[in-house]
Amino acid sequence: MTKKEVVLYTDGACSGNPGPGGYGVVLIYGEHRKEMSGGYQDTTNNRMEMLAAIRGLEALKEPCRVTLYSDSRYLVDAVKQGWARRWKANNWMRNKKDPALNVDLWKKLLDLLDKHDVDFQWVKGHAGHPENERCDVLATSAAAKGDLPPDIRG
Repeated sequence: MTKKEVVLYTDGACSGNPGPGGYGVVLIYGEHRKEMSGGYQDTTNNRMEMLAAIRGLEALKEPCRVTLYSDSRYLVDAVKQGWARRWKANNWMRNKKDPALNVDLWKKLLDLLDKHDVDFQWVKGHAGHPENERCDVLATSAAAKGDLPPDIRG
C-alpha cells in the first residue's frame, strides 16, 4: 500500500529565550490544508520549533510520506545528521559530559519518525517563502496570546 504524501511546514517563535513562545504548522495533502498553532509560557525557541514538527506529525491519522520544511537548523540538522538518534543511543548525552537538551520532545519526535517516512528540508527563515511566513505568523500570534499554559518538561 502506498503511503499518502504530505507536505508539512513548521515554525517556532519565542519572545525572549526563554519566554512566551508559540508554534505554527501548515499541513498540506492534495487539495486539503490545515493550519495549527499553540503557545506556552516560559519556553524556548528550540522547543517551539520541535513542538511544531511534533504537532504536525501527530495530526496525521495514518503513516505517511512527509516532506517537512523548517527554518530551524537545530531541528533539521539533529535529525538529518543523526545527532538525535545518537543522543538517544548514548543515554541522552551529547558527549561524555554534556546532556542533550529537550529530551522529552526528542523522544516524542523520534517515535513519530519511526511511524512516518519524513524528509526534513531546511528553508531560510524570513526570506519570503509563503508557507514559512504563514507559520511564523501563526507561531508569533500564538506566543503573544495571554494566559498561555506552562511548558511542562518531562
